[in-house]
Amino acid sequence: MATGKVLVVMGSDSDFPVMEGCFKILKRFNVEFEAHVASAHRTPDRAVKLSREAKDNGFKVVIAAAGLAAHLGGVLAANTTLPVIGVPCKGGALNGVDALYATVQMPSGIPVATVAIDGGTNAGILACQILATADEELADKIASYKQELADSVDARDQRLQDKINNMEG
Repeated sequence: MATGKVLVVMGSDSDFPVMEGCFKILKRFNVEFEAHVASAHRTPDRAVKLSREAKDNGFKVVIAAAGLAAHLGGVLAANTTLPVIGVPCKGGALNGVDALYATVQMPSGIPVATVAIDGGTNAGILACQILATADEELADKIASYKQELADSVDARDQRLQDKINNMEG
């Protein structure tokens, strides 16, 4: 098991499809995590409690996934000294742009590192990279993963070259 745990808080269970990639990454790298539903607006006391107790409960990184007004990341960040990663989720009339702005536009002193709209997988990777600063084995796993990504691009380039070379003119 990697050093440190990740707390994932989703504004709704409907955010699960966005966060599934995050959970798979955390499992792939053998990083312990817990996931909970708490709303910045409907259950603010629960959100604050999760955040305030996160460090004492052994968490090293917090991930907040929310759509629409997406104040969850900010509420969590305001109540912990742990790094918080925000995942703005698509939805509503603005298709996630409102969630992106609400997550990324934090006041000075309350940072929320923000990934792309529906960027659950990248949130998981970033959480692992943060943990890897104190865990060399995890750092090596991430380096291997990134090499796999590079290798897959090389394979795609080779397929493209083969298609072009086998074209008839």
